[in-house]
Amino acid sequence: MTVPTGRRERKKAATRRKIADTALRLFLERGYDAVGIREVAAEADVAVTTVFSHFASKEALVFEQDEGFEQRLAQAVTNRAPDEPLIPALRREVLALVRHCTADGAAPIQRMIAASPALRQYEDSMRLRHAESLAAAVAADPALARTGTVCRTLARFVVDAYALAREADDPDAAVDEIFRMIEAAWEVTAPSR
Repeated sequence: MTVPTGRRERKKAATRRKIADTALRLFLERGYDAVGIREVAAEADVAVTTVFSHFASKEALVFEQDEGFEQRLAQAVTNRAPDEPLIPALRREVLALVRHCTADGAAPIQRMIAASPALRQYEDSMRLRHAESLAAAVAADPALARTGTVCRTLARFVVDAYALAREADDPDAAVDEIFRMIEAAWEVTAPSR
């Protein structure tokens, strides 16, 4: 996520962060289903309309960093060095994201998501959106020269790699194992020269 520069943007970002932090604290203390938007707004000392001006839904409060995740995946493609291969760049970014989501303190959030059908469904829809964004970034790079189907398949594999590795006993080893398969599949799809 980009850092807001103007006073108004910083204030909006601070309000968004305060709402998300408050919601997450309440959800973890009392359970996701036991906390309503009105309670989050009251605890964060904002109006309900302010909550909804920052977050489209209650589920979005849990996944506050969703936009940053999507941007980081796309930027792994667009910001890599001109001579850097795609798959190692994606592997590095997914590994960083997995490490962040498996760090101390993340387990209660993951358990809350796993226990809530609404949060699992929201996370599934997020994955599809992330995959489409990543596929668009890959397809837009003329140096990568793959079909739309290949780009979309790669993107789904990468987003699923994040989810699978996050749940593994050894996340780092899982990222390595999964990305060996992804790299092999990517190489097979290279256009003939």
